[in-house]
Amino acid sequence: MQPFTVYWCAEVSNKFPELAICVGAIDNVSVEKENLKIKELKSALYSEAKAKYAVEDLKENPTVRAYRDFYWKLGIDPTKTRPSGEALLRRVLRGEELPTILTAVDAYNLASMKTIIPISGFDGQTLSPPFNVRFAENGETFTGIGMEKPASLTNNMLVLADTKNVLCIYPHRDAEQTKITLKTKNILLVGYGAPGITKKQLEDAVSTALEFIKIVCGGETSTVKVFSATPNLV
Repeated sequence: MQPFTVYWCAEVSNKFPELAICVGAIDNVSVEKENLKIKELKSALYSEAKAKYAVEDLKENPTVRAYRDFYWKLGIDPTKTRPSGEALLRRVLRGEELPTILTAVDAYNLASMKTIIPISGFDGQTLSPPFNVRFAENGETFTGIGMEKPASLTNNMLVLADTKNVLCIYPHRDAEQTKITLKTKNILLVGYGAPGITKKQLEDAVSTALEFIKIVCGGETSTVKVFSATPNLV
């Protein structure tokens, strides 16, 4: 996969100096609809989550709280649009299965559920780096996975973009044109931070996701790197 860099617009850095994202890459994967390894991984992690958490206590979890607080600052009601890590964990704690999408996607969703960190996965061949964390422009269009027609964005919406497209509405909706498919060979993962979430949490989440993908899809991990809005902030 080609080298990548993440830039932060000044407005984002000034408003959210603690913000960071973690990027990880894995190459030469073999994506399937489903296989025995992902079924076994789901079963083990569902049991682990149910032993560790209770759904009624989730709102007091520090990680859940950090993302909920961040959502409110972005103008998103987290009780209506839940942070993805929390949404996945809630689903499992209520006795439901996570969606079966593709082995690689299911694997990083399991990592997101386990760590409560929102994670995106992109087909590396569809990306045009460098990447930018910025606010959208009024009227900028975005087609999320499963959307029938493009949505019109507003300038209060935080996004991750490359040189051609908005890749994600930070941090809860990924783009249709860069999604992982059965033909995907190289995957780029992004773990999204929030104020109060440490760099180690982000690194652990992305490393866990890469490990899970490798278990169910094979491949070779090439990098894990944190990009901070304010690099020198201690």
